[in-house]
Amino acid sequence: MPDILSAVDIAMIGHIAKDRIVYQGHAETATGGAVYYGGIALRQLGLRVAVITRLHPDDWHLLDEMTEAGIAVYATPAPETSGIENTYYTPDMDRRDCRPLGFAGPFRIEEIPSLDTRLWLIGPIIAGEVDLPLLVALHRRGAPLAMDIQGFIRVRVGDELCFRDWPDKEEGLRYITYLKVDSAEAEALTRLKDMRAAAAQLADWGPREIVLTHRDGLIVYADGEYYEAAFRPRVIRGRTGRGDTTFATYLGKRLSTTAAEACRYAAAVVSLKLEEPGPFRRPLCEVEALLHG
Repeated sequence: MPDILSAVDIAMIGHIAKDRIVYQGHAETATGGAVYYGGIALRQLGLRVAVITRLHPDDWHLLDEMTEAGIAVYATPAPETSGIENTYYTPDMDRRDCRPLGFAGPFRIEEIPSLDTRLWLIGPIIAGEVDLPLLVALHRRGAPLAMDIQGFIRVRVGDELCFRDWPDKEEGLRYITYLKVDSAEAEALTRLKDMRAAAAQLADWGPREIVLTHRDGLIVYADGEYYEAAFRPRVIRGRTGRGDTTFATYLGKRLSTTAAEACRYAAAVVSLKLEEPGPFRRPLCEVEALLHG
């Protein structure tokens, strides 16, 4: 483990993944997880980032990209490395099936270093990584909590990953400041098909701001106001990690700007990320050109 940093902007908690991507008959192994896609995007924005994760020691090399990007990585050995097989069925890569390949086990509070952070970003990929007692313990450390609901309602059922309602949602969401959902997750939690209505319902359960992604862009609900921005990729070659990049980028910009501006900036970053496989690594001047072009 690296030395404890004196301060970071965002500390991320979640499994790094050894994924399998299947598209148009071609299969390849790729690194995945919110800590990977989101962490590298945040470093590209120039922020100080720490990642707390779990994986099998044989896969320690999966951490190299993050450490080379300047991320402080705190890894705990696990019996196996998490992974998901994503099979895409359409050219726009919007329809997919997800199959679990491994699970690195739950985080324990003693695995979370005492970082001086401005924000905790909880980005699990499968239910079981983070539980309610851990949320409470992190909340007590003082910094605001941001959370991707995916890792609380995407449940392993045999050889499939299925959405299941989170029984502790009304208690757990009281501790969350920023919540990320996609349109399907929002409907699973609220039973509301209208995305704006679902965002408002989720906010009623506690989070101050809701970031809701969908195939065309994102909706932010903050302090009773809605903000929207569209994804505008020229081509789509990097669908995996779209939501992770959206949320991390939104949070990174939100540290220094308004919800409306962070929404627009996240959409611009993700538009460029969608054009290439892997995490966002484009020059920030391209983001500014897209915003003001």
